[in-house]
Amino acid sequence: MKIISMIPARYAASRFPGKLMQDLEGKTVITRTYEATIATNLFDDVYVVTDSSIIYNEIVNNGGKAIMSKKEHDCGSDRIAEAIEFMDVDVVINVQGDEPFTDKESLVKLIDVFKKDSKKEVDLASLMVHITDTQEINNPNTVKVIVDQFNFALYFSRSPIPYPRDKNVGVRYFKHKGVYAFRKQALLDFYNLPMQLLEASEKLEQLRYLEYGKRIKMVETDVQGVEIDTPEDLERAKKLWK
Repeated sequence: MKIISMIPARYAASRFPGKLMQDLEGKTVITRTYEATIATNLFDDVYVVTDSSIIYNEIVNNGGKAIMSKKEHDCGSDRIAEAIEFMDVDVVINVQGDEPFTDKESLVKLIDVFKKDSKKEVDLASLMVHITDTQEINNPNTVKVIVDQFNFALYFSRSPIPYPRDKNVGVRYFKHKGVYAFRKQALLDFYNLPMQLLEASEKLEQLRYLEYGKRIKMVETDVQGVEIDTPEDLERAKKLWK
């Protein structure tokens, strides 16, 4: 099974433009993420795929591999799909460019899903983290996921799901971490299918897979990491790095 990692990297992030080129203790955020992904030794190849010549040059000038996107894309899945369309690959792991603390343990769990899936029932795998903080559960920037008894995703939302009408039933809330593992065909299907209403409403690309009947296996991890979405996140990451 040939497994590669793709790191989609946009320069113009809406909440923190240019965040991937910010300094994180001597190297840029995107370089830190790329090096952390390489350091796991899990992949046949690792690429940054970007629409930005600044990011492209940053990776290539530091000895890495980068691919320029030919088109404007709405989401990371589209950007990766364009890049891998003609590659010989079975499974693609999408590591977010703003996650310099990418950890090997979680990625191993994702890869194991496909190694054990002899019937090829899983189209995607992704990570979720148990959360208990009420503020985080209610925060629309924290994407929540609910799963069935076999840990297949039922729905993703920015709202608290399930709604806690009865607070005594012991429901656990899970935050979706945006690290995905795709079968190549699932990714190409996504690329060629139009956006539907749920995705358009929540602005969550993973809903397109569910709306078209793809199966997403969720894997629980307790590694929170630091996703750099704001300048405050960057300051936290700097402290953690030290």
